Amino acid sequence: MRNDIDIEYFKTKLEEELILVENELNSIGRKNPSNKKDWEAEPSDMNVDSADSNEVADNIEEFESNTAVLKELEIRYNDVKDALTKIEKNEYGMCEVSGEEIEEERLIANPAARTCKAHMES
Repeated sequence: MRNDIDIEYFKTKLEEELILVENELNSIGRKNPSNKKDWEAEPSDMNVDSADSNEVADNIEEFESNTAVLKELEIRYNDVKDALTKIEKNEYGMCEVSGEEIEEERLIANPAARTCKAHMES
């Protein structure tokens, strides 16, 4: 593990972000009952029998939008959880591609960064 950075600072930042992301996930979705590591968007409550076609279309559009947002939030949630696990395993701050240290300024910008700047697109 890296000794040149304040691990407690990054752990606190990651724990705070995890709470925020989980709250956002809960606002548009729920954990999949058959796979607790997966999230799924919740459809809007709609009574199809009494709803007009515009209302149904709006609800479908909202569901599709929530699904897209949920996917991005779920990726972020998993990245943050992985970073916290790396802290516990004394593996935090190391590039997953090269094994080199991730630049501190990159970790400050994104505490859940998985790679160094050179491998950001990998």
